[in-house]
Amino acid sequence: MQYKQTLVRLFLVLVPFITVAQTTYLPQGDKQNILLERMEIKAGKDSILNFSKIKPFSRKQLINGVGNYIRQYGSTLSKVDAYNLRSLYLNNIEYIPADDLEKYKSKRPILKNFYRTPANLFEVHVKDFDLVVNPVIQYVVSKEKDNDQRLFLNTRGLTLRGRIANKIGFYTYLTDNQERDPAYVQQWISDRTAVPGEGFYKTFKAAGGFDYFDARGYITFNVTKYIDVAFGYDKNFIGNGYRSLFLSDFGNSNLFLKLNTRIWKLNYQNLFMELANADPATGDRLVGKKYAAIHHLDMDITKWLNIGLFEGIIFGRKDHFEFGYLNPIIFYRSAEQQNGSYDNSLLGLDFKGNIAKRFQVYGQLMLDEFLLSEIKKNRGWWANKWGIQVGAKYIDAFGIKNLDLQVEHNRVRPFTYSHNDSVANYTHYNQPLAHPLGANFEESIFIARYQPAPKWMVQFKAIYYVQGRDSSAASYGSNIFLPNVPPYRTEIYGYNIGSGWKTDVLYASLLLSYELRENLFLELSAVGRRQETKTAPVTSQKTTVVSVGVRWNMHRREFDF
Repeated sequence: MQYKQTLVRLFLVLVPFITVAQTTYLPQGDKQNILLERMEIKAGKDSILNFSKIKPFSRKQLINGVGNYIRQYGSTLSKVDAYNLRSLYLNNIEYIPADDLEKYKSKRPILKNFYRTPANLFEVHVKDFDLVVNPVIQYVVSKEKDNDQRLFLNTRGLTLRGRIANKIGFYTYLTDNQERDPAYVQQWISDRTAVPGEGFYKTFKAAGGFDYFDARGYITFNVTKYIDVAFGYDKNFIGNGYRSLFLSDFGNSNLFLKLNTRIWKLNYQNLFMELANADPATGDRLVGKKYAAIHHLDMDITKWLNIGLFEGIIFGRKDHFEFGYLNPIIFYRSAEQQNGSYDNSLLGLDFKGNIAKRFQVYGQLMLDEFLLSEIKKNRGWWANKWGIQVGAKYIDAFGIKNLDLQVEHNRVRPFTYSHNDSVANYTHYNQPLAHPLGANFEESIFIARYQPAPKWMVQFKAIYYVQGRDSSAASYGSNIFLPNVPPYRTEIYGYNIGSGWKTDVLYASLLLSYELRENLFLELSAVGRRQETKTAPVTSQKTTVVSVGVRWNMHRREFDF
């Protein structure tokens, strides 16, 4: 209890110092996301944490939001949450006033200048300058049943972040990677000419191995105290679900300019991105470019209910950027119509509600094209293109502290995200921008995460989906890279979810993770996957993969599709 009271007192001191600080963002897959999700649901009506659809999270905003929570509910923290809270401080050390750093210093720093705090290899905190540098390492070895290949992941690199004069923030993540993945992932790579989540790659040694760099970075600054700007090369995500039908971080990073405005009960984000066309990835040459303009408006309708509006447009031009889409407050569909309705526009609505300090319900409705009259006729018109997501989270389930459950269902109609040419589809570098399955599927997800002790975590995940895949002769709308016009699309009616080469996939995984020291994890995992096609030619594939690995200062690589 004394430890928790110390945390509360510290945050009462911190808040006046951090409200004007410049920010960087939590990296992809950061462990702190778990604590933030739990705090948001437990608080139920926090004015900062409730705007959680836009990821990655701003460090400045998360510290402010956690501060609000600690002032009100700090005495109710579980032992595990208190441990995770201290970890959050350690990993955002630049927001702690110099007078309080003593509480977080290591007892035995290395050579006096390294690991002066447990989370960071090297750090500098002086007037008008903060710098944090850390190594990035992940090494995993795997054994797949009925596969004689040696499966592995070998990642080495570094990450650094910092601030200059509380006005400029900067971040860099750079790794060199070699991997050989399970057979179903190798088939995915062969089919799409892309390594999941990455861009340019080369083959590595024997068949099935790949070599690639993962380099990301950005700068941030404030226009006013309400508007943050970020420019760089990284990933973004919109939504509260495990998947997103709007924008996900599944695919490769991209060049972006992001404006985020947070004022009153509103959070408004504008995102302008440069993307890569579908490309065969052969030879050294310039990859064709296309562009996206996206905005998302969040609004607190009540203290516990949040509604969001999404709009995005994908376009390609041979000789110029379409500057009309730079207008941050225009309705993109109207601008697109002025250009002759040539581009690919999407609209969306999302919601999130925190209930009884234990539950969160959320959902997304994404509209590509549709006609209400055709929906009523229920003839399977090809251009009724939409997707829907519903989900729920349950924390401290059944009264068991730090047992968190999540269920989610996603449905996307055939030809959604596709376009009448091969450029303006909703993709980047041979991978979908939203859901990794593309279109023409329904998917159910169940996730159970349990942290029985501060350093231990167990996670079970089960995913089942049905997809109507394309045949060699015709498109049934699952491959969103194909144009949705003849000769690829052969009919006008008769397209429903599952039409085509109907394929069922069941994926299940179990992860046991132990945090040996701050951000250094030892992990044991098992994956089982079964894929069956129900229409001719009938096939069946089953696989089991067992992996053991070590991970330091980076996200897990998972292939749950």
